[in-house]
Order: sequence, then C-alpha cells, then structure tokens
Amino acid sequence: MKKIIAIGGGLFVSLVLANASVAASFEESMARCLSKHANTREAATVMLECSADSGKLSDCKVLQDSAAGKGFDKAALCVAEVLPMGSKTGQVKVPMRFPGS
Repeated sequence: MKKIIAIGGGLFVSLVLANASVAASFEESMARCLSKHANTREAATVMLECSADSGKLSDCKVLQDSAAGKGFDKAALCVAEVLPMGSKTGQVKVPMRFPGS
C-alpha cells in the first residue's frame, strides 16, 4: 500500500518532514483505517468538515463521498481521528484522496 491517502493543502507533508516517527505511525493508522473500512484497490475522494483544537480533529462529518456506500467515508473518519493538526483551530475542511492500487 504505497499510496494510501493524499491529503490536500500540504498540511500532512509539512508535518511528515518535521517528524519521521509521527509519519510512520500515521501511515500505519491510514493503512489500518483503509483496510478495515474500504477496498484498497478502489479509488475515492472524501471531503470532511471538522473542528480543530489542541492539535486534534473532532466532530467530523462527511460533506462529500465520491464512492458512497463503499466505506471510504468511514475510512476518512477513522484517519481524521489520528490526523495531526498542529496549531490550527476552528472549523476546517479536510479533503482526502484514496487513489486505489
């Protein structure tokens, strides 16, 4: 699962470069969420809206899901639970792309 999720806005990329151990842990969480909830061979995009505070996301809801009914919404919500947010606060939109294999 080389390409599991690409997160828009460069937020994740900057955090990965800052801390490799966090990146490895996050990548494992992404793989776990995707394999638990959706077919890793299929592609989808999901847009979440969440509250950001204290470096975490909460109260996430799915705004869009290109593959409704295939579990990518649940995978995105699972990933959001472990997505590091840094100092960002307030309502944020979180785009996620599951490229498939």
